[in-house]
Amino acid sequence: MTTKLSNAQIAWRAAQDIDDGAYVNLGIGFPEMVAQYQPPGRQAVFHTENGILNFGEPPIAGEEDWDLINAGKKAVTLNPGAAFFHHADSFAMVRGGHLDVAILGAYQVAENGDLANWSIGAGGVPAVGGAMDLVHGAKRVAVITEHVTKTGAPKLVKRCTLPLTGVACVTRVYTSLAVIDIENGRFVLREKLPSLSLEELQALTGAEFLVPDTVADLVVPEF
Repeated sequence: MTTKLSNAQIAWRAAQDIDDGAYVNLGIGFPEMVAQYQPPGRQAVFHTENGILNFGEPPIAGEEDWDLINAGKKAVTLNPGAAFFHHADSFAMVRGGHLDVAILGAYQVAENGDLANWSIGAGGVPAVGGAMDLVHGAKRVAVITEHVTKTGAPKLVKRCTLPLTGVACVTRVYTSLAVIDIENGRFVLREKLPSLSLEELQALTGAEFLVPDTVADLVVPEF
């Protein structure tokens, strides 16, 4: 029985909520996996800060064109109608509210929607990138993350203790254990792994979540 979702499974679940034709920015690293799992019949338009709109799937190994990379320096392909533009124009798209969705990773997410994802504090290497622009420029901000840290500490917390990327910006979190919305300053449980009890999930969450009348099972394909 599944005890937690893999990164690929979390990315798959997040991809199911992206509307056809949506303009989407994916954070560097783990969030880039979301582009691989678009549902059949849907085609998002993916944006990258370094100046590409409508990039496609990763190229076959050995067939990379290293003039075509995303913001994480990974090789990409281009879909028909793809466009190139200056870095400044790319951020004008972000800051101008032209992105429908930004999907980012996180160190911490607070119950009021605050996000900390660029610094782990003293001793860490800060890497804010374009995240501060994205969290306030995109129409919707979602997070994909493990539910707890490597040491077992909750990543969903009452208040962030790490430096903030944005204030009250996250609306949904996809974790290795659950799907949780942020509404009116509270975590609201929407889906959870069927193998996990509510009490077990709450014990791994750093703030109390609301439980609606119906909580769906979090069921994803095996990869």
